[in-house]
Amino acid sequence: MSYVIEGKTGNWEIVVGLEVHAQIISQSKLFSGASTKFGGEPNTQVSLVDAAFPGMLPVINRECVAQAVRTGLGLNARINLESRFDRKNYFYADLPQGYQISQFAHPIVGEGTIEIELAGGETRQIGITRLHMEQDAGKLLHDQDPTRSFVDLNRAGVALMEIVSEPDIRAPEEAGAYLRKLRQILRYLGTCDGNMEEGSMRADVNVSVRKAGEPFRTRCEIKNVNSIRFVMQAIEVEAARQVEIWENGGEVDQETRLFDPGRGETRTMRSKEDAHDYRYFPDPDLLPLVIEQAWVDGLKAALPELPDAKRARFQKDYGIPFYDAGVLVAEQSVADFFETVAKGRDGKLAVTWVTGDLFAALNRTGRTIENSPVSAEALGKMLDLISDGTINGKIAKDVFEDMVETGESPDAIVEKKGLKQVTDTGVIDAAVDAIMAKHADKVEEFRSGKDKLFGFFVGQVMKETKGKANPALVNEALKAKLNG
Repeated sequence: MSYVIEGKTGNWEIVVGLEVHAQIISQSKLFSGASTKFGGEPNTQVSLVDAAFPGMLPVINRECVAQAVRTGLGLNARINLESRFDRKNYFYADLPQGYQISQFAHPIVGEGTIEIELAGGETRQIGITRLHMEQDAGKLLHDQDPTRSFVDLNRAGVALMEIVSEPDIRAPEEAGAYLRKLRQILRYLGTCDGNMEEGSMRADVNVSVRKAGEPFRTRCEIKNVNSIRFVMQAIEVEAARQVEIWENGGEVDQETRLFDPGRGETRTMRSKEDAHDYRYFPDPDLLPLVIEQAWVDGLKAALPELPDAKRARFQKDYGIPFYDAGVLVAEQSVADFFETVAKGRDGKLAVTWVTGDLFAALNRTGRTIENSPVSAEALGKMLDLISDGTINGKIAKDVFEDMVETGESPDAIVEKKGLKQVTDTGVIDAAVDAIMAKHADKVEEFRSGKDKLFGFFVGQVMKETKGKANPALVNEALKAKLNG
């Protein structure tokens, strides 16, 4: 994708790398047994380890390690059988220990790749530099008291994966596609719920600009952006700010900034720290983390089918286009719903109903696929009624609307309302004769060369039979009689 900023001195290219903090799905924290459940009363999910009481020692959570390895495998990344935990030292009120246990020089996951899809079907590979595990900090509450700030340590010690990309992203749209794809993979794997509103996935956005062919210039980091839309906006406004500075003869300072979506601007938070500012050193309370290849192989064998593989299989097994397959696999629940509908049936018919009428009904009723008013099994039964000729496509639309409203099965609705398709050729012939007699003038026009009137006759016969006639048989009868 070609994205440039047009400046006074020529075109500028955006260079972006993302550091995504993804909260690991686990029952307890990275180094303690305290609960990770979201929404608890403040400071009710805090162990003595989380609160940094003297003499408390961290104990690694095996499931968190497994989740990190699964994620690495899902990102086609190298799994490091030996990794190490370090202390990242800084002082802040929501960090009881005065340091964060993280991984610096020896992360559990090394280089990998994510393939993103862009508008027009173009794909790009975005490199993954590393994935490391670390503890989350607590949360300061500034709106509980007019003069004091409170701290909630429920989140302190929760396991995070920091997934760092290479600076391969060149446009806001690419950043959005990358985050959507990463979130999709994490959700399929069951390693992070990707809920940015609850803070379980958030991004630090590194932005710089340069002229084509130049080496990288100074970057700025925009901290803790909590929506994909805001990430894309932040890249745009920060890149424009940097271009203006460079073009006016200034220098961009390496610093950490915040994005204000209300004002559509970034502003300085603090000058950017380097690794030495954190005084990293190996955590003396934790041995190096050593895992076995056989254990990694076992985790790999148990991985679910991931989005790219599922998309390719849907195209092959159900004969549906690349775009439609992409829509279906965007959410695992939608893919599962579709597969239940499509299995053993016409895949193209299934995708038309799922992405068309069903999605429209979900939007209209404010429901999600998980609590759809029409189950996958019921929709599949309705497609069977179309395929075996019990109802036609037009009647099916009415049946489906009834299913949405009442929750009844399609065959019960068809039976109750007498909607079975008319396939009796005698009945259809009689309807055709009646319409031809009623519109004798138009019959003459048709026979004198006005072929376009054929559609008119089809419509009139369908109206005469209250939409129940089999359209193929109607077409056949009309052709025979009009040309007779």
